[in-house]
Amino acid sequence: MIAIGGAIGVGLFLGSGGRLAAAGPALVLTYAVAGVAAFFVMRALGELVLHRPTSGSFVDYAHEFVGPWASFASGWMYWINWAFTGIAELTAIATYFSKWAPHVPQWVVALGALVLVLAVNLLSVRLFGELEFWFALLKVLAITLFLFVGTWLVVFSVNDAGVHNLGAGGGFTPHGLPIVVMSLQAVIFAYSGIELVGIAAGETKNVHQVMPKAINGVVWRIAIFYVGSVLLLTLVLPWTAYSGDQSPFVTVFNSLGVPWAGDAMNVVVITAATSSCNSGLYSTGRILRAMALKGEAPAVTSRMSRRHVPYGGIALTAAVFLGGVFLNYLVPKQAFDIAIAIASLGVITTWGTLLFCQIRLRRAALRGEIARPSFRMPGSPYTNWLTLGMLALVVVLMAFADEPQRIAFYSIPLLAIAIALGWHLVKARRGRAPRPPATGPPPLLSGPVPPPDATPPLSPRS
Repeated sequence: MIAIGGAIGVGLFLGSGGRLAAAGPALVLTYAVAGVAAFFVMRALGELVLHRPTSGSFVDYAHEFVGPWASFASGWMYWINWAFTGIAELTAIATYFSKWAPHVPQWVVALGALVLVLAVNLLSVRLFGELEFWFALLKVLAITLFLFVGTWLVVFSVNDAGVHNLGAGGGFTPHGLPIVVMSLQAVIFAYSGIELVGIAAGETKNVHQVMPKAINGVVWRIAIFYVGSVLLLTLVLPWTAYSGDQSPFVTVFNSLGVPWAGDAMNVVVITAATSSCNSGLYSTGRILRAMALKGEAPAVTSRMSRRHVPYGGIALTAAVFLGGVFLNYLVPKQAFDIAIAIASLGVITTWGTLLFCQIRLRRAALRGEIARPSFRMPGSPYTNWLTLGMLALVVVLMAFADEPQRIAFYSIPLLAIAIALGWHLVKARRGRAPRPPATGPPPLLSGPVPPPDATPPLSPRS
């Protein structure tokens, strides 16, 4: 439920509207392709989790199977992912809220939402788990309701819904196939958050029984919710009815003529964005703590409260969210697209890390160094390299896309330099640190890393 809650956010509830307006009905193909990639990423994650559950997730796996520098780089890129995803979520909340209060400044609503999710995360991990369960359940019920309502509209041709809408307004690809391919970046971002199940594994009881079911469940549910929803959106109304200024789900329910339907769905999408932002603070707090315990993040981010909440890491991410509030003040119309474009770089890095670590795990198993779990990545290593190639293509295409994606693409060298300098400082500090007396064999840096904290598990329902 945490993975579903993290994944079902603004990428689907808001971003799909703008992408439908840009790419047309063929957007459903992009969601299907990205869904296949997400499936392989989740199965790679599943094999890694069964090998060794840890709250550090792919950061610890990168340390074990690639090296300390990969752990450092992937951890900070994941933090960038959720930091900018949080900005996008806060922007979406403000955009949704404008339906009821169009004169309230966007940044004011975003600031209020930030205060709410920060308070929830700082109270306790159990409260987070319970709230996230119910938030995710509300989103699942809303999507399920839409699937039923949308199917009913299409089957009975209500409001002129039907297959003919796939060719309305210029055809299946009204602006050409290149625009459809260019939308891959935004769609990959929409699937981000599914990896949260791996982070939650370190705080889950009965991992070997729970995780395979959870991962397989996330895969098929996300496929139905995403691909099925976008397909129905293209069938219920012509693609020209959607825009980036309103959730496409709200657009559909407004078209039914029921006075309260659009407002009810607007409440749901606000909850969805709040939930995803909530998940971002949860995950980054634990990732930063795992890195800080290895000297790869500021020491303050390792601090834990008496309620077992890593408040130092959460506070650092919240500070970036506050910068996003300021971005909403400066460029409210572009804040969302800029945020998701930069966040997608972190998504691609995270997915690539999981796929590559699984390749290394498989090689180590073939050499007889470790026992490979029974829950395995299908088609490995060929499916790994195929998915990695698709992710690389997405990055290249960003250079030829719209302005927010180009901003993200040209920020790659800056991010690489910042991470390289950070790793240089970490190594230099380690070199200056006094070495312990040689009382035994040196630790194996490439071996398993102990869990970064002893946080009690989430509630069984979460």
